Amino acid sequence: MSLLETAVPLTSSSNGRVSGKSWKAPRSATFRTLCSTGHRSKFQERMEKTTKHTAVKKLETELKQEKHAEKQRRREITLERKKAAEERLRLEEDKAKMGARKAARLRRKAGRTKKIHG
Repeated sequence: MSLLETAVPLTSSSNGRVSGKSWKAPRSATFRTLCSTGHRSKFQERMEKTTKHTAVKKLETELKQEKHAEKQRRREITLERKKAAEERLRLEEDKAKMGARKAARLRRKAGRTKKIHG
């Protein structure tokens, strides 16, 4: 009697067939355990997740582009200021040079040269 009590009862299928694997406990089908997590959820949920993800990505790229544009604008302003300062300095040097030339011309007209200090 102990052998009959320890033996696992066989379950019959819908056709009346009986499994020959008496040593295995009867099991039910696994529910999508081997599938990827994406297939376990419903299609609508996956599509909502995808749309949210794309919206977040789009917003992120817009913010990055905005930040880059602001950086570029600041860089342009700095370059323009630097060019304007260089131009101002160049004009002052040219003005001083022209003033020196004019002064030299006037000295020559007056007869004063480097040789004659007078």
